[in-house]
Amino acid sequence: MAEKLNKDLVYRTAKPKEKDYSINDGSGLALHINAKGSKLWRFVYTFEGKRYKIAFGNYPATSLESARQQATIARENINSGINPADKRKAVKQTIQQNQQNTDRIKAGLPVLGSFADVAQQWLKSLEHLTKPQTHIKKVSRIKTHAFPTLANKSITEIKSFEILAALKPLIDKQQLETAHRLHAEITSIFDYAIVHNLAEFNPAHPVAKQIPAHKVKHNAAIIDPKLVGKLLRDIQNYHGTFIVRMAFRLSPLLFQRLGEIRQMLWDDIDLEAKEWRPIVSKVDFHHIVPLSTQVVEILEAIKPLTGNQQYIFPCRDDNGKSMSDGAIRSALRRLGYDKETMSAHGFRTVASTLLNEQGWSPDAIERQLSHAPKDAVRAAYNRAQYLEERRRMMQSWADYLDSLKAGATVLPFKHKAG
Repeated sequence: MAEKLNKDLVYRTAKPKEKDYSINDGSGLALHINAKGSKLWRFVYTFEGKRYKIAFGNYPATSLESARQQATIARENINSGINPADKRKAVKQTIQQNQQNTDRIKAGLPVLGSFADVAQQWLKSLEHLTKPQTHIKKVSRIKTHAFPTLANKSITEIKSFEILAALKPLIDKQQLETAHRLHAEITSIFDYAIVHNLAEFNPAHPVAKQIPAHKVKHNAAIIDPKLVGKLLRDIQNYHGTFIVRMAFRLSPLLFQRLGEIRQMLWDDIDLEAKEWRPIVSKVDFHHIVPLSTQVVEILEAIKPLTGNQQYIFPCRDDNGKSMSDGAIRSALRRLGYDKETMSAHGFRTVASTLLNEQGWSPDAIERQLSHAPKDAVRAAYNRAQYLEERRRMMQSWADYLDSLKAGATVLPFKHKAG
């Protein structure tokens, strides 16, 4: 098809008519003149069987030479399998996004489509599902360790080696548990991006094998029943603050994680139903802990002192926080139990060992220890599983500890679950 059919004089002297009309310049380019006298360059073409019409600007602001150059580029795009209309749209979107990003940066917000942007979307999507303390830890870990390397990079352009680079400082410092947690969170951020059509693949998956396995440090625990009895008598005679004494006595009876016990909330306690229903931060699921008569007595004893506060065991500085995480550990040390003999976490090992020896259902014991199944759906479904057996088990356990504390010769018995 012929091009450049007319000289500029033809377009400059063209006059409006009663109806709109066009002057053809060849190969799809034409000057459209409307009845009011305005002149607009248009390019008409067919792409994949569909007819398109795009504008190149008003004449004479957009000269004949400029219009022809734009038409030439458009034809080259068509020959290369690129739709000029789509390309113009993409350019326009890029310009708009660049302006948005400029405004976001000024407002202290992350660039659209960046790792930091998607990470914040992911964190917001699960905020209502996690305990506030857990959510704060996730945010802090990602900002502290992932953002310095990945924050401003486009989520679609991040490579596996860059993710490993973000984890490398933690690996070098042997902070392997934190490295594994951060890797899991980065993996979840990319999974979120894929589901929401923000990325096509997850570069975090290959990195998993590059993080050394975290060796679990077993917590020291006394499991000999006679020595457990002595420990319980020492706890009974411990002379600390009333709040710490009550939390100390509660620990072997409940055998939950230390952090869960020291942060027990009155709102999670139902003394009438004899239940404690916390959200277990380590595994992010609701847990049901049946309360023995002995536990209820301890809670009723402390309620006049802290019942009007958020935490059952508040910090003695009255700063709105829970009891210090070192309070129980310090109490054990003052009683002469070093960290190689008995740890605050060791009460869980004591209960797990002796309850298994007594023949209680391993599944009931695992539920009571709040070891959640890896399958989140199964964890939610099973949170009340074995509950009636666990009620019997927790009361039996409290009675058993009372017998040990009294110095009785208590032989392990084989309980038949049912």
